[in-house]
Amino acid sequence: MAVSQRLEVRQTQSLVMTPQLQQAIKLLQLSNLELADYIDRELERNPLLEREEADGTTAGDPSPPAEAPGGAEGDRPGTAEGESPADAAQGADAALDFSEASAPPDAADSPLDTDFEELYDTTPADGWSPSDGGSSLSTAGPGGTGSGGFEDDGPGLEQRLSENVTLRAHLLNQLQLELTDPADRMIGMHLIDMLDEAGYLTGELSGVAALLGCGEARVAAALKRLQAFDPPGIFARDLKECLALQLADRNRLDPAIQALLDNLELLARRELAKLKRICDVDDEDLSDMIAEIRALDPKPALAFDSRVAEPVVPDVLLRPGPGGGWLLELNNETLPRVLVNRQYYAQLAKSARVRRDKEYISEALQSANWLVKSLHQRATTILKVSTEIVRLQDAFFRKGVQHLRPLTLRDVADAIEMHESTVSRVTSNKFMATPRGTFELKYFFTSAIASTHGEAHSAESVRHRIRGLIDAEIPSKVLSDDSIVDLLGKEGIEIARRTVAKYREAMRIPSSVERRRQKAMQL
Repeated sequence: MAVSQRLEVRQTQSLVMTPQLQQAIKLLQLSNLELADYIDRELERNPLLEREEADGTTAGDPSPPAEAPGGAEGDRPGTAEGESPADAAQGADAALDFSEASAPPDAADSPLDTDFEELYDTTPADGWSPSDGGSSLSTAGPGGTGSGGFEDDGPGLEQRLSENVTLRAHLLNQLQLELTDPADRMIGMHLIDMLDEAGYLTGELSGVAALLGCGEARVAAALKRLQAFDPPGIFARDLKECLALQLADRNRLDPAIQALLDNLELLARRELAKLKRICDVDDEDLSDMIAEIRALDPKPALAFDSRVAEPVVPDVLLRPGPGGGWLLELNNETLPRVLVNRQYYAQLAKSARVRRDKEYISEALQSANWLVKSLHQRATTILKVSTEIVRLQDAFFRKGVQHLRPLTLRDVADAIEMHESTVSRVTSNKFMATPRGTFELKYFFTSAIASTHGEAHSAESVRHRIRGLIDAEIPSKVLSDDSIVDLLGKEGIEIARRTVAKYREAMRIPSSVERRRQKAMQL
């Protein structure tokens, strides 16, 4: 068979992921923090992009540009010239009110009721006050004159603020005082660097000895001295040693409580009878020893290097409406305000002479227009998905978690005529502030549990009901998983025992045997 070349015309259909489409999909799944970081990088890369401030001006320019549309003409219906995606997402007729802050009164016009003569000290330049027999010092300034006036070079406000001491700095201060030998200090610094965030020593002492070229016995001796540092329990290698160090610091490490520390697994299983025999104590002594152990800190280093927990910034705000419905809006603090400076583009295009420069300016304009349009589309999609979630979960917002209905991505996607993958990207790392708290949008999507009374139950509402039954149980009648299945069955919830056990373990609720032992110890 002869092989030859020929031309053919074929008609095919295919989905092409253009760079602009990939950018729009990427922006959908970014959280507000990731989006802010992405916008900062784009502002540095693209000279035609500008950040719009809250007062309507652009960053770095006291006056807004003459012409700064947010996207290509004809591509953004309902968006005015110079309007940012944050404004466009609120609707075509939504107007943001940015009231100007009132200027402070002029110092020359404001009355002062301060007696300036009282602001200056009349004590001698040596700083001693003759009125009190030289028992007090005046705050003399560097020039030797009395202080207290406005020209005093005293410490500023930033110098008066308290500073959080890190664990490493706290231990290094003790190391300089307690260890005088330079070799021991070097060993101590290596051991400090081996601490984890809880204050436990990670790694082997043999590795430190090999690294520093000394004997392992010397490293162990240095570790023993470091274990006496503050906070008590620091430099422990396991939980047992951490608790023992704290008890030794309190002078309470006797043989009985040492035996209790050697059998912490029995304490975790609430096997009190075995512990009494091993420790050779009665019920009262065992109860006192358990109370002492509970008062200890299993993670002594957490008191240092503590970071203030940052609250989640919601992307969507929900509040009750005046007519009984719900008002849903996007959080302006999380919406990026980016504009395209067409005036600057016109100047660059006019001065460009080389073809490469013209192509660069054209690509920058196209990229900027696509970014603003993608941000507008992202905000609109988030609002559309959130609106449908509120409509479908109206009973939850009005009555509580027990009325949370089963919901899937397909339910929302079919209602708003979008693909399930788009809804999945929108609900990832997005939060909604509601009268019942702040929830991730993924929270409202739960599987269904069959019901004998008609409508199915949400898995989250069933977990809430299981927790409620366990919290209400009495010590003399602890509910087993089978008993919980029977009680839920009487309420019309069809659920298997293994499902109850799975939900209970997911909520970190111990079994009925362990709960019975815990309640017995509390009695």
